[in-house]
Amino acid sequence: MELFFEPFFPFTCKEKKGFKHSCIIGLGGNIGNVRKRFLRVFRGIKADRRFHVVQTSAILKNPPFGFEEQEDFYNAVMRVQTSLSPRDLLKFLLHTEKRFKRERSFKNAPRTLDLDIIFFDDIKYQHKRLKIPHPYWKERESVVIPLMFIKNL
Repeated sequence: MELFFEPFFPFTCKEKKGFKHSCIIGLGGNIGNVRKRFLRVFRGIKADRRFHVVQTSAILKNPPFGFEEQEDFYNAVMRVQTSLSPRDLLKFLLHTEKRFKRERSFKNAPRTLDLDIIFFDDIKYQHKRLKIPHPYWKERESVVIPLMFIKNL
């Protein structure tokens, strides 16, 4: 494992009033220039008025799990304020993955970009396509280590 410090990873900014929710989004990927892609995702979310980026972690390079015959992954987390509902946030994240050519060929497959809702306020939410908090976050170093950079969890 290796940590990378890039422009805006890590990043800290003051919270803003006017947003209803605080959430943690996990970022991952292992195809192409993932670190550059994370920067593009950061800039896109930061420019979107529905969001306010409060913090990001450093970027962690770590081995794959599940399907192990693939390139190492890069992972980070981002603390964001929003007024979107959990389901609307998920729609936004899935659309963002699609913009970056995410393909879902099989479970744990290589990917250009993976965006997950790790936490959304303090809520527990169970739906067919969305579980909050993320059901496996505690088991994944790819989430736990970047979370160490986030204050006021």
